[in-house]
Amino acid sequence: MKQNLVFLPVLVQITLVIALYAHLAIAKSRASRREEVDENRRALFDDAWPESVLKINNCIRNQFEIPVLFYVLTFILWGLGAVSAFVHVISWLFVATRIAHAVIHTGSNYVPLRRSVFSVGVLILLVLTLFALIHHCC
Repeated sequence: MKQNLVFLPVLVQITLVIALYAHLAIAKSRASRREEVDENRRALFDDAWPESVLKINNCIRNQFEIPVLFYVLTFILWGLGAVSAFVHVISWLFVATRIAHAVIHTGSNYVPLRRSVFSVGVLILLVLTLFALIHHCC
């Protein structure tokens, strides 16, 4: 199995973030056209924007938390030569949780479901971390 294929899920995760930025730009433009923005506060205060914009903005912020650990783990596993079918599957599962999380976050924003999906992603990262530790130590 090609070691470099492990970067495909990373590229999909990056594409998700770029898509969220595009979605945010559209949402902000709509909110401005509808005069839903407090123009005096918009530069410094999130509460100047309507909920539709805040959900996307918060989702983007979240993409720079746990996913950063995924990026680092991917490079560690690649550097260790520890990329296997297992790593590929678990990496794609992680990205699937991030996509699901983004859909929930920018849609219904139902926190119990969002938290569950987030927790699964964290558990996947834990598994990847343990796999890297075992591979490195043994």
